[in-house]
Amino acid sequence: MRRAAIDEQNRLLIERQRQFRMAADVVVEAWMAFPEVAAIAVIGSVAKRLWKEVPRFREFRAKRIEVWHECGDLDLAVWLNSQHRLGELRRTRDLALRRAHEAGIGSSVANHQVDAFLFEPGSDRYLGRLCSFNQCPKHKPECLVPGCGATPFNKRIPDFTPHADLLAPAAYAMLYKRGVGRLRSAFDLPTVERGEGSSS
Repeated sequence: MRRAAIDEQNRLLIERQRQFRMAADVVVEAWMAFPEVAAIAVIGSVAKRLWKEVPRFREFRAKRIEVWHECGDLDLAVWLNSQHRLGELRRTRDLALRRAHEAGIGSSVANHQVDAFLFEPGSDRYLGRLCSFNQCPKHKPECLVPGCGATPFNKRIPDFTPHADLLAPAAYAMLYKRGVGRLRSAFDLPTVERGEGSSS
């Protein structure tokens, strides 16, 4: 495989992470208006410095060529003092992403690519996920999971238990805290491994 093809794939994967980080900033700005939102952090691979791996792409996998990790979606940790307006949080996220995209200042990240993990302030107790459906219940198979929708728009994932290190990136990737304000932009987070074309 030509070096130019590998470089282009790496460029696209870095750009994919950048798009998700742009979406993170858009969503944080929108959710800051909700007094029940105590804090928001980026978690998952969008928060991390990318690493090299053999990807799922057939032509790269066949030759065991490593490229940057592919970010699949944007994971946000959201600490909430109340869950009574989850439906409004969902609508506000979707509207903010759409407006940013239409204005040409935002990303092309779709609402279902933003996965919000909900937590209790203080205890970090996992509460569920913010549902992306426009009504609750939506009468989809996903809605049949025990406990799903008991709190409207709080989605339950079958057999999901948060890993112990799920919130580890929040130590450096916290974007917002109530009473303090914006701590950083998602663009301030590290991009790729040191010595690999980035000063981050």
